[in-house]
Amino acid sequence: MSVQEKQHLARSLKNRHIQMIALGGAIGTGLFYGSAASIQLVGPGIIVSYLIGGAVMYLIMRMLGEMSTEEPVAGAFSHFAYKYWGQFPGFLAGWNYWFLYILVSMAELTVVGIYVAYWFPEFPAWATSLIVLLSITALNLVNVKFYGELEFWLALIKVVAVIGMIILGLALIFGVAGAATGVGNLWVHGGFFPNGFGGLLLSLVVVMFSFGGTELIGITAGEADDPRKSVPQAIKQVMWRILIFYVGALTVMMIIFPWNQVGMEGSPFVTIFSKLGIGSAANILNFIVLSAAVSVYNSGIYSNGRMLYSLAEQGNAPKIFMKLGANRVPFVAILFSSICTLVAVAVNYLIPQGAFMQVMSVATTAATITWVMIVLVHRKFRMAHSDKTGELCFKAPFYPYANYFCVAFMIMIVALMTQMDSMRNSVYVLPAWLIVIYVGFRIKTRSMRGKVKESALDNMNNNLPQESVVTRVD
Repeated sequence: MSVQEKQHLARSLKNRHIQMIALGGAIGTGLFYGSAASIQLVGPGIIVSYLIGGAVMYLIMRMLGEMSTEEPVAGAFSHFAYKYWGQFPGFLAGWNYWFLYILVSMAELTVVGIYVAYWFPEFPAWATSLIVLLSITALNLVNVKFYGELEFWLALIKVVAVIGMIILGLALIFGVAGAATGVGNLWVHGGFFPNGFGGLLLSLVVVMFSFGGTELIGITAGEADDPRKSVPQAIKQVMWRILIFYVGALTVMMIIFPWNQVGMEGSPFVTIFSKLGIGSAANILNFIVLSAAVSVYNSGIYSNGRMLYSLAEQGNAPKIFMKLGANRVPFVAILFSSICTLVAVAVNYLIPQGAFMQVMSVATTAATITWVMIVLVHRKFRMAHSDKTGELCFKAPFYPYANYFCVAFMIMIVALMTQMDSMRNSVYVLPAWLIVIYVGFRIKTRSMRGKVKESALDNMNNNLPQESVVTRVD
């Protein structure tokens, strides 16, 4: 392998890898654990909440898909923001997304401890988090194809599990597995929207966290062997996946069990089957949700490594993050990201009871920035390609009205977060986070200017007679 080849990431992800990575991003802790919080807010109306959130995410994913199909690069929207908007938007998009997936990874590590506690209540959550962190980091250092294979099978487990849950739930509803439960639970405990329209709006905040990770499709484009085929296929299927896996599964759950008895002590799916007396199903489901959390953490380590690699390519991160191993994996970026998620181990140790909601609230705030950036950059992208709009092979629908609608929706989500005690502080942190990123950008810019001036001075001195050399004063 030549030196030139080693400077680039390996394009080893096949179509089936991309499909399952996309599916794995859409099925994770938000559905298996986070849905408990949204159920408490809106009751059976959670079904409508996921329909609304899913429709918005589909529009955003189509925008990202249009750009990623035309220009398949590892940095995805960070690259597009940098190219079509400017240096600071690229800097902001990249570092914010890296920070977002650090938080998502921390959230996954947090719930891993909760799931293991279902079997081993005495085993400390922080120890579970540490074991998973070390194991998955080691696996990601092997090669990207190994990551793709691992994620393929972990995602397949989730797919089969959700389908199995829906089938088992339907069997309970129609009396195939005992007395029929009927559908009365959808309205007999305070109505379909027991907390009114306000509850529906507030539930959208938690619901949107569930969809965090779907944008990973854009990141994988840089290592897909045929991105123009696999990326559109993956994104086109997002909507029906949401309908089947989110809406379908939650509809079944809300029918077979009263919504007001679903707590936060574990996955609502596991809780429901345990309280129904189906012990073996509950144990199997707990294994499923545990593997789902590990899967999303696996994707988080992958995503963070590639985003740091892309930022380093742009000059927005230290060049050491571009360093690749013999298997063309950005191992320095992966190790650095993994070390940062160690904070989750500390959080689990210090506040084991409220760790998930605290991390999730900050992650939701960072996710809204990412999604708004995708929408705004897509508009810049379309304007830059206005002369060849008809040549784009995967155009996003309803442009530009969908862009305006998605931005307005995300502004509403942030406003709603201020009305929730568990989310409010993360909104107040948002301006401070943006200031931190801007200060980092200014430091980077000033450093680059200094290097350019120094280089120009050296070049000038090289072209002057020895007696005329300009002395640099440090």
